[in-house]
Amino acid sequence: MQADVPGTPVPLPTRRQGSAETVPAQQKLREPHPDANAAAKALEKIRDKVDRVNITGLLVASRDGLLLASDTQEIEDDSVAAMAAASVGLATRFVGQAGLGEARGAMFQGSLGHVCVFPVQGPILLVVFARPDTTMGLFNVVARQALTLLQDALTTTN
Repeated sequence: MQADVPGTPVPLPTRRQGSAETVPAQQKLREPHPDANAAAKALEKIRDKVDRVNITGLLVASRDGLLLASDTQEIEDDSVAAMAAASVGLATRFVGQAGLGEARGAMFQGSLGHVCVFPVQGPILLVVFARPDTTMGLFNVVARQALTLLQDALTTTN
């Protein structure tokens, strides 16, 4: 064992040969989230009812950041689901700290479009994407329309 000498680099820990635990392949597969099936069915129901001129994508995630269902193009759905959970958590703390009541969503505007994350019901979040030429007012209206449709579809699915 080496003594800690200032300026001497400490080697990183390494795994000993044969110390890795082996897990059968069947156990490595992640069980589907209990809300995934309901979210996929609900998203199917609302897909044709939302304003597709302005809304470019929809994603349903759990509050713990897992992807439940998506209708998006050219984005990393799993990463967006994780960021959606983080953004709602931050929005909840921010709105609470500002004394503004309960957070109803987190909206972001980028140079290539808009994205909004809404808590739907229970552990479910809705992420709505829009085109860059959609005004924030119109985006707010159509995103809330998608939220209402999803809430209704989830209620009838359950």
